[in-house]
Amino acid sequence: MNIQLIRNATLVIQYAGRKFLVDPFLAQQGVYPPFAPSQRDDQMNPLVGLPVPIKEIIDVDAVIITHLHLDHYDPAAKEWLPKDIQIFVQNEEDAVQVKQDGFVHVEVLHENTLFEGIQLIKTKGEHGRGEILKRTGQVCGVVLKHPEEKTLYIAGDTVWYGAVQQVIDTYQPEVIVVNGGDNQFLEGGSLVMGKEDIYAVHQAAPEAQIISVHMEAVNHWTLSRTELKSYAMEKGMSDYLLVPQDGEVHTF
Repeated sequence: MNIQLIRNATLVIQYAGRKFLVDPFLAQQGVYPPFAPSQRDDQMNPLVGLPVPIKEIIDVDAVIITHLHLDHYDPAAKEWLPKDIQIFVQNEEDAVQVKQDGFVHVEVLHENTLFEGIQLIKTKGEHGRGEILKRTGQVCGVVLKHPEEKTLYIAGDTVWYGAVQQVIDTYQPEVIVVNGGDNQFLEGGSLVMGKEDIYAVHQAAPEAQIISVHMEAVNHWTLSRTELKSYAMEKGMSDYLLVPQDGEVHTF
């Protein structure tokens, strides 16, 4: 298994002989308005450019879109992705939208979706806590399983809560990708995991390798890579946490 962070939550994953693109956010730097009201709402998104050429990013067998927010599926992705590529989405509502964008092979993830012998298991997520959920909408994560690979859990845009614990208890993932920028608006609290959430993941899966992505790429982030690494040292989980730079590849 190879996992490459492209930027934000966009990943290229080689798994059991197939290559997946997760949450394609493919625009050039600074072409979208900021998410507001929030920190740095005078800065255009994405805050950083792509670390590799788009043609390399989209050279994959399938695409997984956990939800349709701009920083996970953007106009550039709609433009660049081949219209006949296999795309997996979280529900029928998202499938309708992606088909309207011109894609012809769109499938809704379920508890036992199969792609080329790889099991894709849709998992629950909560994109914040409390009232903000009315604004953020539905999201999902996904577990990848194959007899020749370690089990991989991509949590998606979720905070730590009971369903994340349940996924870990049920599937015992050995590699866990969390969206860890603690992104927030000025009101409403965390939209994705902060450092305490990530520590809770570590406590639930103390032997798993955790990879924190979705960091420092869109304007409303509040947790930096540097702060997360320092916190991991304080908590004694540095050996189990990777905080990759954009473009970085890790093999498991």
